[in-house]
Amino acid sequence: MSEELTTERLVVREWRLDDAAAALAIYGTEKVIRWLTPAMGQVADEAAMRLVLEAWVEAQPNMTPPRGRWAVERREDGEVIGGLGIRLLPPYKEDLELSWQLRPDAWGRGYAAEGGRALAGWAFTQEIDELFAVARPANARAIATAKRLGMSWVGETDKYYNLRLQVFRIRPSDLTE
Repeated sequence: MSEELTTERLVVREWRLDDAAAALAIYGTEKVIRWLTPAMGQVADEAAMRLVLEAWVEAQPNMTPPRGRWAVERREDGEVIGGLGIRLLPPYKEDLELSWQLRPDAWGRGYAAEGGRALAGWAFTQEIDELFAVARPANARAIATAKRLGMSWVGETDKYYNLRLQVFRIRPSDLTE
């Protein structure tokens, strides 16, 4: 995605190295990382987060669209409140996963669904016909967000990341306003 996506309340854009402090408020928080798939260790400090961001920023131009990682910024104040991603699910052949992560003080406001819907809409212009989301069975917030996005429950599997996960799917015709 070479340009930003803008919604009523959000801007979805590429990560920048100066986002390290804001990203740490997401990926350095136990309340967030405990639910991530694949499992990711809690980022310890801003310097470590900067290294993670450097890897993401460096990898982004080499990813085949619609794959990538993006920051979610609130339009009203320009504050980074989360991240979105699209990546191949294991065994890394064809299934694309849509993922979202928000810092805890941004939970419950519809930001994940709003940003996810915008990213999915863009992804469907990139010659794909479906996206999946996976959630740990106890992650009620992620499951509710998948449903708000218009995703349909596919079932439960241990195919991805060696974890028991709920699987949801969305196709272009499922996107709702």
